[in-house]
Amino acid sequence: MRRFSMPKRIAVPIAAVATAALLLAVLVIAVGRPAHAQRYTSPPANVSTTIAGKKISVDYYAPSMHGRKVMGGLVPFDRVWCTGANYATAITSEAPLEMGSLKLPKGSYSIWTIPTAHDWTLIINKQTGQFHLDYDESRDFGRTKMNVKMLSSPVETFRIELRPDPANANKGTLALLWEKTEASIPFTVAH
Repeated sequence: MRRFSMPKRIAVPIAAVATAALLLAVLVIAVGRPAHAQRYTSPPANVSTTIAGKKISVDYYAPSMHGRKVMGGLVPFDRVWCTGANYATAITSEAPLEMGSLKLPKGSYSIWTIPTAHDWTLIINKQTGQFHLDYDESRDFGRTKMNVKMLSSPVETFRIELRPDPANANKGTLALLWEKTEASIPFTVAH
């Protein structure tokens, strides 16, 4: 049985051409990708404050607008939103908190929201660490309304703030800011 083999001087150019073709295909795919198909990263973020001698912190992932419509677009109205990206936003408090109609024991919870064009609902969920699409309503601690206002200039990267109340050492505000929307809720550190 006779084996056919290609002369070495021809085999090397074929391998080089195949490699070049592969690299060209990867380049065309990367450059030719439509803008809406781009992948953006949402880095981890943290905010914390001390109110009435107790630490309150929020850990979340911070997506950015990147020219996209956020409220009513990337963040659909009338549906549960993970209030950030990647994994559920977590709030941890060393003391019990009163947020709207909710009285939370000290501990850790996940924060979810339901944005609409005119108002927002804050959802406090007993589960933490879940992927942003794994919301389980049966684990809700409760829901309460948030205050909403329009901002004069856009916020590119989603941000959560914990603001101590300068007039009352036991009070603060949880604020969610993105695009031209701020949703907030005052809270009290209970003793």
